[in-house]
Amino acid sequence: MQTADQTEVNTTDVTGNAVIRVEDVHKYYELGETRVHALRGVSVEIRRGEFVAIMGASGSGKSTFMNMLGCLDRPSSGRYLLEGIDVSKHDKRALAQIRNQKIGFVFQGFNLLARTTALENTELPTLYTKIANEERQRRAVEALTLVGLASRMEHFPSQMSGGQQQRVAVARALVNRPSILLADEPTGNLDSRTSVEIMEVFQDLNDKGLTIVLVTHEHDVAQFAKRVMVFRDGKIRKDEAVLNRPKASEVLKTLPTLED
Repeated sequence: MQTADQTEVNTTDVTGNAVIRVEDVHKYYELGETRVHALRGVSVEIRRGEFVAIMGASGSGKSTFMNMLGCLDRPSSGRYLLEGIDVSKHDKRALAQIRNQKIGFVFQGFNLLARTTALENTELPTLYTKIANEERQRRAVEALTLVGLASRMEHFPSQMSGGQQQRVAVARALVNRPSILLADEPTGNLDSRTSVEIMEVFQDLNDKGLTIVLVTHEHDVAQFAKRVMVFRDGKIRKDEAVLNRPKASEVLKTLPTLED
């Protein structure tokens, strides 16, 4: 078995081509007689190995943008290229296949099956692939090891803290070795220390080459990313590098330890 450091997350050279390229994207929603212009000509590029935080008030367009990046929705006009593939016109079946192969999702809610172990929860996305059973388990073990849960693989969600459950959710998102990890408010249900612990996991994964796009309303959490985008009125109003980026492992040393 590979060690955590040897596990393939997404180790393509970070200086390579953009993994995400959005070109003049507009998105309209029809709500009765009202037409909502949710995205207004958004263009952006995210390269391999970046760690981007997305912020914005409710109705700013950030959720619509993330749904599009996750192939959960399609633009009304413009193009979205994922690893050079224009997915803008793909049908629902093709988008589902792309989601399973190229995108890992982490949500605010852990969405774990209560009567299923951490290992079995992590294996779930592989059930929709042609991966053999032995390889399926091997990948799940590696993903759990990568997020620091090698000793908790046979535990059920009820036997784990909130932070440990979120780590299982991250491992589940990694098991199919995606090109990008999309995290939607992953620290929203966690206390301050546990939130930093999850950001430590994300920083470690990013250091290994995984491209991460994170939605958060917490400025402190966004500062652990390398780049922050701020949406307002359907447009990106700010897009800048994070200066003096904190290292989550160092911040943890300054925080009190909380009992599970």
